Amino acid sequence: MQPRTNERRLAWMAMGLMAGLCLAYIWPHEMAHAVAADRDDRFAMCTVDVGFGNAEAIFVLDFLTGRLQGAMLNQQSATFTNFWARNIAADFQVQADAAAKAKYVFVPGRADLNNKGGATTASGVLYIGELTSGKVGCYRFSFKTTTKVMPIQTLEPFAYFPFREETRE
Repeated sequence: MQPRTNERRLAWMAMGLMAGLCLAYIWPHEMAHAVAADRDDRFAMCTVDVGFGNAEAIFVLDFLTGRLQGAMLNQQSATFTNFWARNIAADFQVQADAAAKAKYVFVPGRADLNNKGGATTASGVLYIGELTSGKVGCYRFSFKTTTKVMPIQTLEPFAYFPFREETRE
């Protein structure tokens, strides 16, 4: 009796394993995406998801000047082909003499926004907060999939909201 019971257990285990493998094969797959961010006292940088099949874009925010710059690596040519820039200090009304005192927070996000004519709008956005103005801004950008180096484009401010009252000194 004992050998027959063990054979049934082995058969049930094999059928369960096969059912699990079949289910895992037909179950919808979702790719894992990760973004990275790092900061120092004077600048921060982060990667932003551009869209399916493209490399991420990298953005650097210089806290001293309030200048935000970014670039996207083209996978076919192995060179940076799309570039973006914006003076966000002006967006947050940070005066030139107070630029060194501005306090920025800078993180990537995801927002599938409408495409603009001729270019594809990235699926990722940048959220930038500034402490003295008490505002958070959302910036979007468009790109073209090409091996040619494109001219620098201006990042587009998309939306703002206040998170606290302004504290100008």
